[in-house]
Amino acid sequence: MDEQRARGTGRFRRGPAWWRHGPPWASRWGDDGDRGGAPWPWRSTVLLTGFVLVGSTFAAHGQEGERAALDPFARVLLVVAAGLLLWRKRYPVAVLSGTAAAAAAYLGAGYPYGPVFLAVAVACFSAVVAGHRRAAWTAVGMLWAAHVLVAHWLYRWLPPTGDSGTPWGRELVVAAWVAATMAVSELARARREQWARDRAERAQAARRRADEERLRIARELHDVLAHSISVINVQAGVGLALLDSDPEQARTVLTTIKAASKEALGEVRQVLDNLRAPGEAPRAPAPGLDRLPELVTQAAGAGLTVEVTGEAPRLPPGADLAAFRIVQEALTNVVRHSGSRHARVRLDPVGGPAGGALRLCVDDDGPATGAEAGGSGNGLAGMRERAAAPGGTIEAGPRPDGGFRVLAVLPLTGTAAEEEDR
Repeated sequence: MDEQRARGTGRFRRGPAWWRHGPPWASRWGDDGDRGGAPWPWRSTVLLTGFVLVGSTFAAHGQEGERAALDPFARVLLVVAAGLLLWRKRYPVAVLSGTAAAAAAYLGAGYPYGPVFLAVAVACFSAVVAGHRRAAWTAVGMLWAAHVLVAHWLYRWLPPTGDSGTPWGRELVVAAWVAATMAVSELARARREQWARDRAERAQAARRRADEERLRIARELHDVLAHSISVINVQAGVGLALLDSDPEQARTVLTTIKAASKEALGEVRQVLDNLRAPGEAPRAPAPGLDRLPELVTQAAGAGLTVEVTGEAPRLPPGADLAAFRIVQEALTNVVRHSGSRHARVRLDPVGGPAGGALRLCVDDDGPATGAEAGGSGNGLAGMRERAAAPGGTIEAGPRPDGGFRVLAVLPLTGTAAEEEDR
């Protein structure tokens, strides 16, 4: 019993189903039955039609003897003027024209002034908001002109009999009503366009952030996999060559391959964890120049001797990660494309503490091998993006005396967001 009473109370509070979802015929005409079309505002139309009929009846009592009494034809005009609003979202110009014509006929027949003008105002509002400003101004202007003709000239031949002309002061009231209607409509149109622009800008910003995040992930995966796979590739070749002649050395090579692959898997897992749980703090800190000895060890495993000079100052997280990845990619390119087995990494802090920078230089003596290394060709582009992200610059190209040089300048001060994080 209590459950039934609760259901009944909820049903009473929310209203009958047809009020929430519309009458049965509305489902055939509305969004459910006509995909892609504008909704049918039947609730507001029914309420407005009832208000116009009831309000006009009260207006007729108040203007009895001055205007013609409401008859069936007057009520038909009122129903037509308000009922056309059901189509105002699909055919705003046609509805405005029909509503204005019905209102003009209503006034021309001498019926009482009343809320019929509210139907015209709603139709005008819908047309302006939909972008049909010229049609709205034209229809409202023609209705006002019709009122002027009826009130000051045609009243002699139109009902009610014996009617006198309307004072010109009343035209100021009508003009004020027209101006207020159009002003509200134009304001709503401007706000709607502003909201549409804001939504478009937010959607574009979201797409831009998604694109930037995809590029960041692509850079991370490229840097991690390119370096590790290059080391594994070189070591695998050495291991195959030594497998028969020097099994112990081949075992050492396989150990190096295992360590490099394990590190690569760990970094790839960290990137994927960030994808699965965006916004969460990473489980491991992002790599920085403090892991430069690891790069040197990995390069040594690939047969490349790396000499590091200078000391890295404390860098913002973004610049520190960029510096690490630039060195990693530069050493990977030496392993892949250079005939030299020796590279130099130089770290030179320049400038003062407030606006200083780190000058990062990676050199090899070449020459280029010219062999196909199986790379994607995105290494230099990725380094440029890495350097640009924290506000730095990078230059990469052959040296005049032979070999290849990568020179990056990264700021020692981070962005505002990085400073807050720190």
